[in-house]
Formats: sequence, structure tokens, C-alpha cells
Amino acid sequence: MISVNQDETQHGRKYDICGVGHITLDKVVTPRSVKHMPGGTSYYFSNAIRNMPLHYLLVTLLAKSEMKTVDALRKTGIEVNAYESAHSVYFENIYSENQDQRTQRVLQIADPFTEAQLKNIDARIFHLGPLLGSDMSAAFIKDLSTRGRISLDVQGLLRTVVNKQVILGDWSEKKEALKYVDILKANDEEMEMLTGCNDPRDGALLLSDWGVKEAVITLGSRGSVIYKDEVFYDIPAFIPDSITDATGCGDTYMAGYLTQRTFGKNPQYAGEFASAMAALKIETHGPFTGTAEDVFKFMALQTGNDIPVLDQSSKMTG
Repeated sequence: MISVNQDETQHGRKYDICGVGHITLDKVVTPRSVKHMPGGTSYYFSNAIRNMPLHYLLVTLLAKSEMKTVDALRKTGIEVNAYESAHSVYFENIYSENQDQRTQRVLQIADPFTEAQLKNIDARIFHLGPLLGSDMSAAFIKDLSTRGRISLDVQGLLRTVVNKQVILGDWSEKKEALKYVDILKANDEEMEMLTGCNDPRDGALLLSDWGVKEAVITLGSRGSVIYKDEVFYDIPAFIPDSITDATGCGDTYMAGYLTQRTFGKNPQYAGEFASAMAALKIETHGPFTGTAEDVFKFMALQTGNDIPVLDQSSKMTG
């Protein structure tokens, strides 16, 4: 495996947040059209965080034929280390006239990430966005944890591919890996699959027993629940003016949450900022590309309160 268009070595540099994950090639088939577009956790997360006032790096893997997506990200100001994979992750989503009915297949699988690809990268937080269970091993997560806090969106690790079909199931390495995870994000269905608990608070407590320091459970229109240091934080859902495109809302939420946690904000404040940012994203097609100021204004309009915006340059030291 070789790197393509990689920036000069980052050895000795410290990033606030380093996102790690594949960029996908998504094929969306409807009765009226066939569209190809980039996607994946790292793609939506990187776009959502790009205008936040912090030092960010994306490390990604994709096929050489799809490197134009990396070029486009760099043109927006995102710093990217892109490694060449034999294939990009290739999702096919086929919709009938009823948009709630979808058939999903994985036509190609990318190479997994390796410790060598991040050996010179130091970050306060590594945000991992695996798309499939084979993307990142427990050994990979353990190695990264020696150089920064680990934030994990667990969704992809609950997916395997059998005959190009996505099969959902438990994560076989969870007990080995979760003790190295500082912040874990899951929606309520993923939390239940991972823990066997149908109550998000019970699931968060079990994740804590397994070593997770901070559990972020998103509940859609019911908001989210965050558990840290034996305290539960109930985060309200902010209401979008319109529902246009929900793709990438969870990734946008985590971009907002980790931004504010990096600035030292408490989980309640960070969760409310994240919830507002996700609501803004759902109003438009494609990834969120707004600013922190846009989010603060939206929060003020929704709550009727002035939202403090100070201390957006003081980073966490831990």
C-alpha cells in the first residue's frame, strides 16, 4: 500500500482532532435516476468540522480512481493524508417508489487501516469512523490510544458483508478494544446491538463497565443521552425548519460535539451545540459546511437565549 499526494510528514505536530476513515463511492438508484457521490463517516465529519476554529487532519483510504474527491476536500482547506487502496468502499443503495424501502449492497471493500499509516500523527483526539467490521482492528485502536484520546463511531464495526449484502451483528473484538475508547458514539439501535440493552442509560452504564469513558447515545428526534463520570446529560433535539437530507447527521453531531469538548466545554454544552449543528445539517442536501457562528445563531433563535461564544480558542490539554 502506498500513499498518494500525501502532505509532508506530520511527525512532531499535534492536531486537535484527526479523523480516520474511508471515503466511499455511493451509488444511489431511484426509479428516476442513478447518481454517484462520495460519502462515508469521514467525508461528512470532515466537511462539518472544516470551518471550526481548530487544527484538523483527515487520514483516509480510497482507490486511486477516486482521488479527485481528496483533491476537492483539499480545495476547501481540509488537510488530508490519503492512502491508496486496491478499491474504495462502494455502497449501492436502491430505492423503490417508497423511499422508506431500500436495498443496500457493498460492491467493493477497501483495505483496512494499519498502524503504520498513522505512526507519525499525534492528536488530542482521534475520531474513528469505520464503515465495515474489517476496517479497524482492536490492535489498531490500542496503538492510536498511546498518542491521543480515542473517539469511536461504532456503527461500521457492527457490519459485515456476506455475498455483497450488509449483515448487522455484534462486534467480536468489543471487550478487547473498548477499554481504549474514551468517547463512543452510537444510536439507540447500535447501542442495543452492542450491549443487549434497550434502555440507553443501561447501555451507557454497561459501556462504562467495559472501559468507555464517555458514551454518546443519539436518539433521533428524542435528542441524545451522554454519560460521563457517573453523570447523565439529557440533550434536547433542536427542530429543523425543514427536513431535506438526514444523511450524515450523526457525523455532523460528532463534529460539533468533539469541537466543543476540545475547547473544554462540558458534555451538556457540547451536546446542545452538536444537536443544533445536526438540525441545521438536515435542512440541506449534502454535508454541513457552516460555521460555529451559524450554529450559535440557530441555538439562540431556538431557545430565545443568548448563547455564549467565548473561549473558542482555548484547547483541552488532556
